[in-house]
Amino acid sequence: MAARAGRDLDSEGIAVVALGGGGGLDAQVKLLGPAGRGLELLGLCDVDHEARWARSLEAAGLGVGLDRAAMEALGFFVCDRDLEDELIRTLGVARVESVIAAAGELGLLETLAQQPAHRNGNRHNQLRRFFGTKSGRKARYASLLVEATTPGEEPRPLREVLARA
Repeated sequence: MAARAGRDLDSEGIAVVALGGGGGLDAQVKLLGPAGRGLELLGLCDVDHEARWARSLEAAGLGVGLDRAAMEALGFFVCDRDLEDELIRTLGVARVESVIAAAGELGLLETLAQQPAHRNGNRHNQLRRFFGTKSGRKARYASLLVEATTPGEEPRPLREVLARA
């Protein structure tokens, strides 16, 4: 998304740090935040990590009683359910399926969809589950799905964090 907007985050001195799940924020805030290197921090988290992130930011001295609006004012944005869910809602099921087909994995999605645990589920949830079934797939498809959006169509949390960077 940044490259499409003509930005080179590396040359701007901006690093994207994968936390390996929402629980990794504490260590990064301690290392990079006000008590560590004093860097400006921004982030995206899943809705199920929102309260934990608020506590981590509060513990780092970045606020008190942080709600979603206060977190956003600090540059931390919440994806409702998760980034994959935001991207599926943005693109719609058919466009997401076309991205998966272009990546050569539509057969794998269909195999998952026929498993007893997923057979009667809705396609949106099958897609979310598909992205989490293989290590590295979430990161790979996040990039592919963002590329499938048109500029300005990207999910709000992603647009907002990039605008702040």
